[in-house]
Amino acid sequence: METLELNKKEHDELRQGEAFAPFAIDENAFEKKFYIESYGCAMNFSDSEIVASILQDQGFGATKKFEEADLVLVNTCSIREKAEQTVRKRLTEFKKAKQAKPGMLVGILGCMAERLKGKLLEEEKLVDIVVGPDAYRTLPALIKDADTGQKGVNVLLSRDETYSDISPVRLNSNGVTAFVSIMRGCNNMCSFCVVPFTRGRERSRDAFSIVKECEELFANGYREVTLLGQNVDSYHWVDEQKDIIVTFAKLLEMVAIISPMLRVRFSTSHPKDITDEVLYTIAKYENICKYIHLPVQSGSTRMLQLMNRTYTREWYISKVDRIKEIIPGCGISSDVIAGFCTETDDDHKDTLSIMEYSQYDMSYMYFYSERPGTLAARRFEDDVPLEVKKKRLDEIVKLQNKMSFQSNISDIGKTFKVLIEGNSKKSESDWAGRNSQNKVIVFSKGSHNFNKGDYAIVRVNSATGATLIGEIIPN
Repeated sequence: METLELNKKEHDELRQGEAFAPFAIDENAFEKKFYIESYGCAMNFSDSEIVASILQDQGFGATKKFEEADLVLVNTCSIREKAEQTVRKRLTEFKKAKQAKPGMLVGILGCMAERLKGKLLEEEKLVDIVVGPDAYRTLPALIKDADTGQKGVNVLLSRDETYSDISPVRLNSNGVTAFVSIMRGCNNMCSFCVVPFTRGRERSRDAFSIVKECEELFANGYREVTLLGQNVDSYHWVDEQKDIIVTFAKLLEMVAIISPMLRVRFSTSHPKDITDEVLYTIAKYENICKYIHLPVQSGSTRMLQLMNRTYTREWYISKVDRIKEIIPGCGISSDVIAGFCTETDDDHKDTLSIMEYSQYDMSYMYFYSERPGTLAARRFEDDVPLEVKKKRLDEIVKLQNKMSFQSNISDIGKTFKVLIEGNSKKSESDWAGRNSQNKVIVFSKGSHNFNKGDYAIVRVNSATGATLIGEIIPN
């Protein structure tokens, strides 16, 4: 598991900074201060940017030190048990800080809010405020309630909230890349997943508000946007008055034509929904990145049926084939779960074989952790022993590490257009950025006149399992 987390951190550190770090705006510009930590997926980080905007409008400024904050918030994740344990430990630390700073309020946001509100509020008394993903607009009122000694709680889910009119405050921003939420919720009832219960039903955001946000980001110097949704391929926005229907393929095109200098990424795709129209749109525009995150979860059709993934092994393989046919050289990554209910050695072998067939550049890999309230928790017994789960996960991680290294080695000698995102983590003498396929490339600044946010043509000279190392090719 340690190997997995190291690889994931290396892959993501350019995208969203230190995984659990707070952010800062201007500590001295506001009388009241707040501190926020985000855990889990990119959607949570995006939600924290919405919350920051709401709080800023209420006169709160950010602080890097939670001990100084009047309001401490934790944006939570319920996907894995480990994430919940981490949040609980952190809330205990904040409870101690409250004793040293009377009047400090502590709240939880996001996916843990509804499920654990009773325990965290009443039994353990760890928080004063509990806010679900669709109730962030009510945060100012909940803060006022908590200031008077009441418990501020709103975990109601919405069928129409998309926060489309809120301009997010960019957190931990490198000034080059940004997340843009295009939809909320999920209609896919995967049996292992809590998201439909914590984030509600699927709804798509106004397409023109998305384009406007991306235009503003580009005008402010950003050069890459990542369009976010639990399942972006099911994006479907309708303006009945103007008789306009916008599919995900159309939305991709609308964002891509803002400027050829603006890169467009997206996450996450569902194998049952990604269409040829989307693939052809990616192939058509150079600035739509040639990279698709296509979670497989398992390579066994029997497991996929129990997971309610609504596709078969053969269907998934056909999608991988189609991606490689329409977008040659496209990077593909995945999510993989080891040890789901009743998984056999043969099911596990099917997962290893589909990974080898797909040749993922990287993967997010976990062993199954039963989440209360999910369909799997109600229907199936979590009967695969922990030591078996860990053994299978170890085999999955080792295979992925091998494929990632082979994929990177195959890039030696190739040249790529790289968006410079900042200094390398290891040396200020080196730039770091990513190519279209989402691979991190580190290269010497030398005497070349490049700045953060510029594009550079880089030739790869060597590689590790996580990083390409190259040099700038002068124009």
